[in-house]
Amino acid sequence: MNPTLNSIFEQFDFWKKASMPAKLTDNTSTYVVVGCGTSYNLALSVAAALNAQGFIAIGVPAGEWIIRPNAYLSENVKTVKVIALSRSGETTETVQAAKASQARGQEVIGITCEPGSSLSAASDIPVEFASHPQEGIVMTCSASLMLLAGYALAGLSINDELANRAEKLVAALDAIDIADYSQRSHFVFLGGGTNYGVALEGALKLQEMAICYTQAFHPGEYRHGPVSLVDERTAIVMLYHSETAADEAILVKELQAKGAWVLGLGGAGDVQLNVDSEGDLSGAEILPALQLLGERYALSHGIDTTAPRHLTKVVMLED
Repeated sequence: MNPTLNSIFEQFDFWKKASMPAKLTDNTSTYVVVGCGTSYNLALSVAAALNAQGFIAIGVPAGEWIIRPNAYLSENVKTVKVIALSRSGETTETVQAAKASQARGQEVIGITCEPGSSLSAASDIPVEFASHPQEGIVMTCSASLMLLAGYALAGLSINDELANRAEKLVAALDAIDIADYSQRSHFVFLGGGTNYGVALEGALKLQEMAICYTQAFHPGEYRHGPVSLVDERTAIVMLYHSETAADEAILVKELQAKGAWVLGLGGAGDVQLNVDSEGDLSGAEILPALQLLGERYALSHGIDTTAPRHLTKVVMLED
């Protein structure tokens, strides 16, 4: 297997060895979850999980949090804490966002897969993990670990059984005949609530790995305009949520009737894969399978995912 496949298939031991942070205890502060790229997608899911568990949270791109925080939170919000996500801990905007937050008197929890990084140094509470050593430019194991850490802060139960379920789902995705979707050229990832950020991340993974046209939406929003692009070239990846599965299944039937091929993760589709985690944890179980989907599609088109076009492992901007 190539390094990307190794980092996908072998990530679950890293899940099991990781020491997850304890649930947050302050439910009076407003939490701003920041990141860039993959980390921003994860931030949206983490913020949704925090809200679902009784906290107050919002996901914001790190660069936006530096330059226009008042566009996301009123100055009247007095007690703000920041959760910053960065695999390398060196992403310029995220490190600057952490420093700017501290300068405003806001506590920073920094989640990274690089111990001793600049983000850790700029955090009041650093949360550090060891990720797969073969992980390259495209984030796989590290993305999963940071999502799990955010979910743990929200109070969701992160345990070995979750890792086992995710590994089982990866194997099920791997067993799908690539011919089912390899000739589709327009991929749409749909997920609501905590699954929205994971859907965005699935779209980003396929886009990065295979230079493929991808989109991501909340399921209900897809009818309002974007559905006009659906035809026989479209593949839909539906991330079912147990709270809204019936409505999502209705949408899937509509999209199939318009020519789309549907992968149902946790519900009906042309290919249906069971997701054993319920509610907000389902996205954590699904994420590694989406990583593999991108890798398998790229390989079917002869694209090397270890050298994605125009990308670097760390985005560092000049001062």
